[in-house]
Amino acid sequence: MNKVNLAIGIHNHQPVGNFDFVFEEAYQKAYVPFLELLERHPKIHITLHYTGILFKWLKEHKPGFIPRLKKLVDAGQIEMMSGGFYEPIMSVIPYRDKIGQIKKLTDFIKTETGYHARGMWLAERIWEPHLAKPCAEAGAKYVVLDDSHFKNAGLKNEELLGYYITEEEGCTLCLFPITEMLRYTIPFQPPEKTIEYLRSIAEKGEDRLVVFADDGEKFGIWPGTYEHCYEKGWLESFFQELEANADWINLMHLSEVLEQTPPLGRIYLPAASYREMMEWAMPTTAIHQYDKFENILKEQDLHDKYKVFVRGGFWRNFMVKYPESNNMHKKMMHVSQKLTQLEAAHGNDNKFKQAQDHLWAGQCNCPYWHGVFGGLYLPHLRFAIYRELIQAENLLDEIERSPEEQRRGWLDCQVKDFDADDAEELLASNSKMNLYFSPQNGGSLFEWDFKPKAINLLDTLARREESYHEELKQLSHQSINEGQNPKEGVPSIHEMTVTKEEGLQNLLFYDWYRRTSLLDHFLDQKTSLLNFSRCQYQEAGDFVNTAYEYSFESNDKIMIVKLWRYGNVRSGSKLIPVYLEKKISLKRAEPEFKIDYVIKNLTESKHSFWFGSEFDFALLAGDAPDRYFVFPGHTLEDARLRSMGEIANAKEVQLKDEWLGISVSVKVDGPATFWRFPIETVSQSESGFERVYQSSVVFPNWKFDLDSNETWQNRLVLRVDEL
Repeated sequence: MNKVNLAIGIHNHQPVGNFDFVFEEAYQKAYVPFLELLERHPKIHITLHYTGILFKWLKEHKPGFIPRLKKLVDAGQIEMMSGGFYEPIMSVIPYRDKIGQIKKLTDFIKTETGYHARGMWLAERIWEPHLAKPCAEAGAKYVVLDDSHFKNAGLKNEELLGYYITEEEGCTLCLFPITEMLRYTIPFQPPEKTIEYLRSIAEKGEDRLVVFADDGEKFGIWPGTYEHCYEKGWLESFFQELEANADWINLMHLSEVLEQTPPLGRIYLPAASYREMMEWAMPTTAIHQYDKFENILKEQDLHDKYKVFVRGGFWRNFMVKYPESNNMHKKMMHVSQKLTQLEAAHGNDNKFKQAQDHLWAGQCNCPYWHGVFGGLYLPHLRFAIYRELIQAENLLDEIERSPEEQRRGWLDCQVKDFDADDAEELLASNSKMNLYFSPQNGGSLFEWDFKPKAINLLDTLARREESYHEELKQLSHQSINEGQNPKEGVPSIHEMTVTKEEGLQNLLFYDWYRRTSLLDHFLDQKTSLLNFSRCQYQEAGDFVNTAYEYSFESNDKIMIVKLWRYGNVRSGSKLIPVYLEKKISLKRAEPEFKIDYVIKNLTESKHSFWFGSEFDFALLAGDAPDRYFVFPGHTLEDARLRSMGEIANAKEVQLKDEWLGISVSVKVDGPATFWRFPIETVSQSESGFERVYQSSVVFPNWKFDLDSNETWQNRLVLRVDEL
């Protein structure tokens, strides 16, 4: 019988900022049992990839693991694969960071295992043609990509039984296609299914290559897979099948393939990722159309033949779909630019190297996108990214600022197109805080970094319609499997529909604006706390997401940012011209800023107004007993950050977070009615649909009458203190 070559690659990863118990569970249920099986089956030769994040955790918490790995490397059983140390989306980070991240992981692997990795794992297999050059310059000889990448370039299945070579500016890189079918049979169908497939390949010719490469977490962490793979013995059975058929199934490392066989040819691949990722990257309405078209093809028995021509979107459009993702990415780029500017003079300084490592950690891909995994919707992952980036900034400030400036504090304001939308943002900073304003979007405050704790206090997420919400609306509280489920084994996470609590469909409210802060609302008289919290009210003004004019002035003690707009407030069928001004002032070393509001009635008659300023504070946990509201002089029945309520005639609210060790306060000169309510999203994760607390809205609001050309004024003071 003809022989077939099989290369198996396993990718293991945990995000920056993931909970320690998640690392521990993954270690106990996936990483250790998999390694133990490899130790019992020395003839099973595979390629392994661990991200630097996971390697660091293993070295600190499980010091015996890497030496066990090294023994298998020394025995020639395991080939190690490199990649970006902190698992970035390689195509969207700066060039210097691409090369630096790859070299950092390659050096770590060499130091810890003695092996010089020749190949690299590309995060989420997100390929763009320009990547061939930085990958090659960082020392990589090959990467593994989905076979769909190659099919998108016009290749057929029978042309994917080997590897190809590509180049960018003469820098060459070898590309291995991953067989999609095996991603769904391993480990979800009986081992015999994979053997049958390999036999069908062998029957067509001698020494053809089949590549399987996928997440190690699907062997123990994905729902149902620990019992399936280890307790019921699927993985051992699979290894035994490979051993029993070793006379015609030849297990090879990917680097061995390079050494022993030439490429099938040259190829230039289009920008792509795996099929599901490209679907998730599309707008929600486009996903609905995409799914309908796929179903039409399936109904007409055309899908298998023509699905290669059904392409989804482009990964970078996650930053269009979710402005919060774009904000993180542009913050990362902002910090990387600051670091690059200081590299020539300070590149060898320890603080610079520490800042660089924090920056790279802030490039971890997981919270920059959303699909079947929680990703962007998980506040603790976004929190971790901002923490790393702010820590990097803090170190760069220590490098750049003089000892005198660090002692007494400092002020700085940049006007730049921070988020790459061709509109200018104002980046105001002192030694304690960053305040980022968007004149173009309601004169809003979209980032407030408290530097001593490295926290972005406004790191929330708007409630948006997702394509899978239609599915949720049709479910009651149950766990079901739908779609093309395998009849044997366990379903893939791409085939599961699970709800974690009853009534999630009743929480599907959608915001018509991005949830930032310092948003200026004018309400009509029918507005209630309930319909305002659900974003089902009627906005009377045109200030929330429209453009403001701006100016700023500064001396060495105080900075003033002024934002103003001439707009309109609707009253019945009439539009009332109104001038609104907000003047923000901050001092060089204070963790607070003042907002002076002026609202002027520009008509010739008297009018009534209902005005409020919205703030969205993100403190991670809505139910935790050590995170709560305080209204001095008032008693709350429910003080949780997830609580909803109204406090009339109040002058201050505090949000206490004992775990983070901070207290955020909003004080007003003129007593206000304070509304508070949570922003909770309903999202999909690998374990099911879930409600996620994103932030708490604090909304001081006032009702007042203004005569012709009369003004209303009030001052707000926002402050953060360490507990």
